[in-house]
Amino acid sequence: MAITTFPSVDKCASIGREKDTVVADMDGTLLRGRSSFPYFALVAFEVGGVLRLLILLLASPLAGLLYYFVSESAGIQVLIFATFAGMKVSDVESVARAVLPKFYSEDLHPESWKVFSSCGKRCVLTANPRVMVEAFLKDFLGADLVLGTEIESYKGRATGFVKKPGVLVGKNKADALIKAFGESKPDIGLGDRHTDFPFLALCKEGYIVPPKPEVKAVTTSKIPKPIIFHDGRLVQKPTPLMSLLILLWIPIGFILACLRIAAGSLLPMPIVYYAFWALGVRVIIKGTPPPPVNESNNKSGVLFICSHRTLLDPIFLSTALGRPIPAVTYSVSRLSEIISPIKTVRLNRDRDLDASMIKKLLQEGDLAICPEGTTCREPFLLRFSALFAELTDELVPVAMVNKMSMFHGTTARGWKGMDPFYFFMNPSPAYEVTFLNKLPYELTCNAGKSSHEVANYIQRVIAATLSYECTSFTRKDKYRALAGNDGIVVEKPKIKKSIMGC
Repeated sequence: MAITTFPSVDKCASIGREKDTVVADMDGTLLRGRSSFPYFALVAFEVGGVLRLLILLLASPLAGLLYYFVSESAGIQVLIFATFAGMKVSDVESVARAVLPKFYSEDLHPESWKVFSSCGKRCVLTANPRVMVEAFLKDFLGADLVLGTEIESYKGRATGFVKKPGVLVGKNKADALIKAFGESKPDIGLGDRHTDFPFLALCKEGYIVPPKPEVKAVTTSKIPKPIIFHDGRLVQKPTPLMSLLILLWIPIGFILACLRIAAGSLLPMPIVYYAFWALGVRVIIKGTPPPPVNESNNKSGVLFICSHRTLLDPIFLSTALGRPIPAVTYSVSRLSEIISPIKTVRLNRDRDLDASMIKKLLQEGDLAICPEGTTCREPFLLRFSALFAELTDELVPVAMVNKMSMFHGTTARGWKGMDPFYFFMNPSPAYEVTFLNKLPYELTCNAGKSSHEVANYIQRVIAATLSYECTSFTRKDKYRALAGNDGIVVEKPKIKKSIMGC
């Protein structure tokens, strides 16, 4: 059957389709890219780490040979086995919910999306494992039904094999469509290759999406639901070449990260700025930093309120100021506390805020906080902002921006103790620290403003500086969406030693 049997998707009318049903393939159809390797690589790295990514990359030549010279099904089965074997299904679902949507959304094909989004009922029929794609398709593209390859599992772990009838390719796609729709025919079918012809023939109208590598992706603002929260360590989509570069760089990057962390932890803070530049870490300072507090005039220290990017925010604030600034933060890992060159005050949700301790720190000098969710809607943040507002009027907003080319230096799902290492493993990471004007007295709590008003004003000022849009989401919202928890590092209770019998 020739590819000209079905017209191209640009011939499909998208007006008046509100009552129609569309069935679309995914790779090469809804997405511009025809290869699913990058998304398997994301799952491999985020769940299985470097070793699993290496295994997948080594298996990819075999998968390619089978895909192009034996059968699509055999090639995809190799990718599935190399990626999933032994993984917890819950971990795969977590990555599918928190990591993959951003990368999928950046590759939407404009012509197929125009048709797909215009229909009232939307179905996706794909060879990809359903567990990988369903969260994105249903939550962000409004798909009503997702038919994909089902993976086998045993006691909550994927075996690497697939359930019958196997990978949804060719006839299996047509059979899955018949099973889902029965005798009723979908109105529109969208595919991109000859193995999609069997299911396209079952639709009232069938259209082919021709390969156009130069076509621009749909802007993320046009998808039904914006992607606000994203997790994951990798900055770029891991194509085979990028995956190879990542694997080759990691040993070098880890050594470089250790050197950079050692420089920041062991050297005097006034020279850390120059050491970072010598080691390839760029620190860009904008605005006018306030001078250090003069202890002789009994004046309270400055409270720096920073936008949160990574656990390294107060470190780079101190680097920009040339002096160590103690930081009050949410839960951090024990390793982060050990390697930190500054004093950190760790406050957990189940622990009362110690006003006397904070006041003492402000009397001794400057202090920094880097809160997530500065709209302060949750009770802990309300107490958090109210406490600081009552203790000082010296409030200086600081806008933080970091730039990475290979790894993100923060995570909601993984171990946060590795955050500094991943940030410093980038070839040339950068932090931009912008000091904004100190809040005028009339905008502080002592002038009659509520803690809500102060916190939200600071958020708006920082957001305007960074060209961000303010939201009402909190830290809890982020961690629940990405990791399924409140983002609190539980501190192990200390065991009291009995003196009896000594």
